[in-house]
Amino acid sequence: MITQTEKKVEADSYHAIYLESLRVDSMLDFDLYIRKSNNFVLYRGTNLPFKEKNRKTLIQNNINKLYISSENQHKYQHYIEKNIHQIINDPTIPESAKAGIIYDNAKLMVKDVLKNPTLKENIKRSQEMVENTVSFILKGKSTFHNLIQMMSFDYHTYTHSINVCTLAIGLARFSGIDNQLELDKIGTGALLHDVGKTKVSEAILNKPGKLTAMEMGFIKKHPKWGYDIMKETDMISADSYHAILQHHERENGTGYPDGLTADQIHPYGKIVAIADVFDAMTTERSYKQAVNSFPALKEMYLDKGAFNLTLLEHFTKLMGPTNLGNM
Repeated sequence: MITQTEKKVEADSYHAIYLESLRVDSMLDFDLYIRKSNNFVLYRGTNLPFKEKNRKTLIQNNINKLYISSENQHKYQHYIEKNIHQIINDPTIPESAKAGIIYDNAKLMVKDVLKNPTLKENIKRSQEMVENTVSFILKGKSTFHNLIQMMSFDYHTYTHSINVCTLAIGLARFSGIDNQLELDKIGTGALLHDVGKTKVSEAILNKPGKLTAMEMGFIKKHPKWGYDIMKETDMISADSYHAILQHHERENGTGYPDGLTADQIHPYGKIVAIADVFDAMTTERSYKQAVNSFPALKEMYLDKGAFNLTLLEHFTKLMGPTNLGNM
């Protein structure tokens, strides 16, 4: 049986982590807990190496998730960011676990970005996260499907950003873009597409009723505000700006902030527009019910001329049950 300390910790704010995220023989600067009913029992203390015998014992006891306390969340996050490349390329780790590790770490990272979007370290971390996501998606036919399965459909700006990034990379890949550098640029723009919303009050973003003209005016400024924030950092590719500035433009000229039409909108803007609307429609919010995937797609088709038809058809095939992940 697993050796445990006698000390028990009351359940209050603990987060599940994948056993596969812990690299054998690596030093951990955070405590590990196992769950016993509603209590969390300290299993392994800080600054101890995680050994192969520890991994095997946990597996023998049917434990595939461990827990960390909220105060150690950022230590765990940095540990994952340091080891994510090895995790992605480890053939012994199931793709579903890799997808879960990527998605969970991305949530923590994007929260940091949205708290301080001009901090260059955060932008660098977001670019590295996108590069790892692209590398994972390029590894096989089922990797995109595994990431889709991890998506949270309870709307938050940080989960929306990750979902849009994943969907945009998948759509770009399905549409014939297979150059990693180009996919990195699309993914970076998609991940940061809503960073301008950090300048919009939560009261407006989460308002349950119809927005006033003044409130809608603030919302319509967020693509330009996001563009300005990223320009200030001078950290991302010039091509990535198109996704940030143009994700609310529509081919029929009904979008914002500039009312651009078909040929005036960059391909990255067109790709991220589809991913953005689809995720917004299919996630649950405090003021609206989520729509299922195919009613959402139908509504997008009915918005005549708003989206690039070829890309929308590609996206429909990508999300179809027989094609999901078949890139």
